Amino acid sequence: MSIVTSTPATLEDLEQVREKAELVAGSIVRIMPTGRVPGRVAKRILLSLDVYEAEKGLGEAIGDNIGYAIRPPLPNGRESFSPDVSYYIGSSPFNKPGFINGPPTFAVEVRSEHDFGPASDREYVEKREDYFRAGTQVVWDVDYRAETVTSYKHSDPTTPVVFRRGDTADAEPALPGWRLKVDDIFG
Repeated sequence: MSIVTSTPATLEDLEQVREKAELVAGSIVRIMPTGRVPGRVAKRILLSLDVYEAEKGLGEAIGDNIGYAIRPPLPNGRESFSPDVSYYIGSSPFNKPGFINGPPTFAVEVRSEHDFGPASDREYVEKREDYFRAGTQVVWDVDYRAETVTSYKHSDPTTPVVFRRGDTADAEPALPGWRLKVDDIFG
């Protein structure tokens, strides 16, 4: 659902929105809240990334509803991302308020209860393409129903790796050495 305005919305307008939202082609696109199970899945991934951050001392593990500002906008007009979980390695100061300037290095999109079916699949493909255009190195599409983690790499976006229970997932080359057992993600 978008806010209808007479002029295109800006990143400054987006900063005033109280709910999770992204800015695409001058429209503020609200993102529905998620349920308990996808939220727990995202939390488990974030906790593992937080340990990685502490061990490596490089970058920052980022939780839900943190905005990334994309300047200049992508060709389709996208100006922001708000992934469920992400990792950022870059020059944006950690103590500066506001959105992070630039794309996440690694983005995780956990499918919510309403994120299944052909229309949702197309939205995920389009958003993943936007992530790669912006410079994100790896994007995970996490399906809590199927208990899979599908990892897409910027270097080969059409050949994903699917991790299942019993596997250990990674986000190479974005996060060298970081590993997470799929069984630990889904409990």
